[in-house]
Amino acid sequence: MPTDDSPEATVPAIRTPRLTLESMTIRFMQALVAGDLEAAAAELDAPVPQDVPEELASFLEYRLGQLADDPSIRRWLGRAMILTHPDGRREIVGTIGFHGPPDDANRLEVGYRVQPEHRRRGYARESVEALFDWAHQEHGIRRFVASVSPTNEPSLTLARSLGFVRTGEHIDEDDGLEHEFEADWPPLR
Repeated sequence: MPTDDSPEATVPAIRTPRLTLESMTIRFMQALVAGDLEAAAAELDAPVPQDVPEELASFLEYRLGQLADDPSIRRWLGRAMILTHPDGRREIVGTIGFHGPPDDANRLEVGYRVQPEHRRRGYARESVEALFDWAHQEHGIRRFVASVSPTNEPSLTLARSLGFVRTGEHIDEDDGLEHEFEADWPPLR
C-alpha cells in the first residue's frame, strides 16, 4: 500500500451518485500491462474485467510513459468507474480520465470507456459530469475537449447533450478518424 506522502496516495476518489471514480495507481497500470488481473484487482479492491488489459493497451503504454516523466500528473489521468453493490461488492464498470494535464489554453481532453454489459445506463454521463465538476471546482478548468469517432453514435449523442460543439477532426493512429469537440463547463443554462 502507498504511504501517506507517496504520489500513489495523493489522488482522492471522486464520488458520483452511483459510482466512485478511483485513480489508477501506477501499480494497477503495471499489473494490467503484465496481464496480472489478480494484482490489478487487489490495487482497487475490485475484479478487473478480462478485456481491460487489451482494450487499454495503448492507453497504458502511453500513460505509464507520461507518469515516468512526471508522476504529479496522475490526478489528471485514468480512473476506474467503480460501482459498489448493496452487498458491498465492488465492480469496475468502465474507465475515464483526461489525456493529460491542462494544455496551454487551460483545456482538458476527456476520454472514457464503459464495459459493454454496463452501457446505456448513464454511467458515462454521470462520470463525465463528475470529472468536469471536479476539474472546474478544484482546479478552475472551464474548457473541455472530446474526440469521438463519427460512427460512435452514443458518444456523439452524449457530447452534444453536454453542450459540446464540433470544432474539427483528425486522424488518430489507433482509432482512425475522430471528430473534435469543445464545451465550457458548467454549461450556460
